[in-house]
Amino acid sequence: MAAELRRHATSVMALSVFAALLTAIICPFLGGTGMDYAKLFRQEAPDWNIFLNLRIPRTLLALLTGAALSGAGAMFQALLRDALATPSSLGVTAAASLGAVSAIALVPGDTLGFPVVWVAALCGSALVIALVSALSQARRFSSFTLLLTGIAINGICTAIILLLHSMAGITRSFQITHWLMGGIDAVEYPVLAALALAIVPASIWMLRMARIWNVISYGDTWAIGRGVDSRNITWKGFVVGTILVGTTTAVTGPIAFVGLIVPHLLRRVVGPDYRLLLPASIFGGGAFLIVCDTISRTLLAPVEVPVGVTTALLGGPFFVWLLWSR
Repeated sequence: MAAELRRHATSVMALSVFAALLTAIICPFLGGTGMDYAKLFRQEAPDWNIFLNLRIPRTLLALLTGAALSGAGAMFQALLRDALATPSSLGVTAAASLGAVSAIALVPGDTLGFPVVWVAALCGSALVIALVSALSQARRFSSFTLLLTGIAINGICTAIILLLHSMAGITRSFQITHWLMGGIDAVEYPVLAALALAIVPASIWMLRMARIWNVISYGDTWAIGRGVDSRNITWKGFVVGTILVGTTTAVTGPIAFVGLIVPHLLRRVVGPDYRLLLPASIFGGGAFLIVCDTISRTLLAPVEVPVGVTTALLGGPFFVWLLWSR
């Protein structure tokens, strides 16, 4: 039995890594405008510059973002014991969005730039961590408390975002709308490196805790009976998930449904064992978002559809189907 599980785990890992690598290699060559591949392979401008400075960074950003959102989604589903849970269920995305929208709407135009928006979004995520840290000291802290807190945070943040949006001028209102759609844009390689420094260690920690997520997913009573401090582990998992979602949302804006679609589909293939589900979700999520981004920039070319719109159009019907099938 153990040998069969190891073979199955190896196969799942190999297939998920292969899918991520395959999409990361092929999709940069696809785009809304044709490229002269002869010039590209000779590393001649402008095709080589477009490929190196625009398409590769964009693909790597999609890979990191999809991996972070899908991995965090799978972990949050274990913490909340609900396969329909997403990172947005706990208010992380809404808080990061509020921070970014506040920067766009309130910071003077001569100082407004991407770093300011990114920092503001991270501050929004940090406030959620601080709030949940305070709640974790309460005796009644549980996954149910966490979910209710996320619902309250979502409502408050959405209301403030709408208020700021209505008060902003035309230019800033357009910027807010564009950011809230979520998008994968080319960023500089140092930004990708900084993002990887946050995502990779957090993902490794999640993978090392896979056995614990299996225990947590059965409930607090089951976890406590097996020597697992459910409240402490839930708090740590929330903090790590917030780091993953907050850092990616700060750069890309809110991208919905990745943390729902990928883990749920893979759960039907590999089963509920988080030793298999988590690595498959991380690599599968990266591959999924790369494909969605490729569709977004090629489907209506030269017009580019924000990738958040593409994932929402895919995820909305998928979510309804899940509700009816359950």
